[in-house]
Amino acid sequence: MATATAGQRREKAKRDYDAFLAGCPTRELLSTLTDKWAALVIAALADGPQRHSELARRIAGVSQKMLTQTLRTLERDGLLTRTVTASVPARVDYALTPLGQDLFPVMVAIKSWAETHIDRVFQARAQFDARS
Repeated sequence: MATATAGQRREKAKRDYDAFLAGCPTRELLSTLTDKWAALVIAALADGPQRHSELARRIAGVSQKMLTQTLRTLERDGLLTRTVTASVPARVDYALTPLGQDLFPVMVAIKSWAETHIDRVFQARAQFDARS
């Protein structure tokens, strides 16, 4: 059995999508998924399809530009669909795809963890800041 060189191991890791490697394309996806607006949009769409305005009302603080940008990114990544219904005015609905539904439990778990543990995080921050 031949021993692989370091270069061969790096190439194999790239093919296997190792996010610890600088050139791994999963880093771009991780960047999208760890964006607070993406996490909140995915969580909000768990209740079913929603319009842009409904999402904007549900997600306090998101600008129209940021929401639109986030929706486009998630659509491009195959996590949600954008459906236009011909009417006056045109109706546009966003919904999770099966891939987005697979991701949903993970995102909701992170959101729930943050809501549950924020007091402990505040306490840790205060202790850290007191030492400085």
